[in-house]
Amino acid sequence: MSTQPFDVVRSPRARRMKLAVDPASGRVRLVLPRRAKLADALAWADGHQAWIAAQRARLPEARPFVPGAVVPVAGEPLTLVWRTGAARTPVCDGDTLVVGGDPEGFAGRVERWLRREALRLLSAETAEYAARAGVTVSKVGVGDTRSRWGSCSSSGGIRYSWRLILAPRHVRRATVAHEVAHRVHMNHSPRFHALVAELYEGDADAARRWLRSDGATLHWFGRTS
Repeated sequence: MSTQPFDVVRSPRARRMKLAVDPASGRVRLVLPRRAKLADALAWADGHQAWIAAQRARLPEARPFVPGAVVPVAGEPLTLVWRTGAARTPVCDGDTLVVGGDPEGFAGRVERWLRREALRLLSAETAEYAARAGVTVSKVGVGDTRSRWGSCSSSGGIRYSWRLILAPRHVRRATVAHEVAHRVHMNHSPRFHALVAELYEGDADAARRWLRSDGATLHWFGRTS
């Protein structure tokens, strides 16, 4: 019987069984051909525990939101502080974020503050790039998806991962420029990439490389394990 939790995915395109460890969540995905027997697949996967352990050992470290932790916010380090008598709503004081209230709710209040700050900053930067592109954006929102850092709908709305507030400044801004460019080109054609390069003030390719190599680390902020 399997001792390892697997996310089982049946794929009509799979020709053989395959294991993968999600760098953003640490979950193990077991991909099966459509007609494969689940019991046989789980037994096969259990035989790869050493490989799974090695992959998990390479995962980013969890970065819980606890007093004393240092979190990168908009490219600057911010130390989280719990203070008796301080307001429940976090207040940024220089390079510290001061949080009061019940200590057990500390992490939740920090994350809600980060989400609000992400929405504020990403909304402002979206407006900046939209003005450069001569387009309108109907709405800006934030969420916590693992599959993409931003998305642009045909109705003109743009939605980002709030975790971009934890990324380096050039990565966040390049992502905003990328999504705003989709208001002109809803594809990834050469004209789309040319517009991103025109809008963005730096190397957008470098930002994409950072997200591919280090983006998973952003999903480990706020986690305890």
